[in-house]
Amino acid sequence: MGTRTLVTLFVAAGALLSTVLAPPAAAQKSPVSVTVRTDQEPANAYAIGIGDVLELTVWKNPELSVVVPVRPDGRVSVPLLGDIQAAGMTPLALKATLTEGFKEYVTAPGVSVVIKEINSRKVFVTGEVKTPGAFDLQPRTKVMQVLALAGGLTPYAKGRVVLLRDGRDGKGDKRFEISIAGIISGKSPGDNLVLLPGDTLVVP
Repeated sequence: MGTRTLVTLFVAAGALLSTVLAPPAAAQKSPVSVTVRTDQEPANAYAIGIGDVLELTVWKNPELSVVVPVRPDGRVSVPLLGDIQAAGMTPLALKATLTEGFKEYVTAPGVSVVIKEINSRKVFVTGEVKTPGAFDLQPRTKVMQVLALAGGLTPYAKGRVVLLRDGRDGKGDKRFEISIAGIISGKSPGDNLVLLPGDTLVVP
């Protein structure tokens, strides 16, 4: 057998082997289908708080539609369902709870939850500021920003602020002494704390 014949046999054998080992078309990987859910809560979804006013609407059922405040116990009164927990829930989560509850009385209930008034996200400033009072709290609002909303300090202010915070973690109320001069000079930038709903600033 000549050299050319041997080469031809090797090539033919290689082609046959690659055909046998190749995976069938059905076994080959197909493109992966990814489903993106659009009904998931965003990470920064608003949580309903005590004092907020909600408009709860059931489509084509005006007798079940109400405008109600969130009571100090965190609940709202809803026709047919009674007292429902609302504080700490997002509007989408409360909608799901109400929809499930109304299914016993209404076929395919179309429920909507609208926050009419936001009263839970407030901070309070008292003492030696020009305009003491309650102020709406925006995300990431800090001590100096709220003092500015209160018109700044009076000439009698002692240059410090006492922050009073409710103990939401079960460890009791907290008290922070803050040096305004330290914040302004840059020596104590960490004293310019991010405020939480319900915080009270006292300016001696």
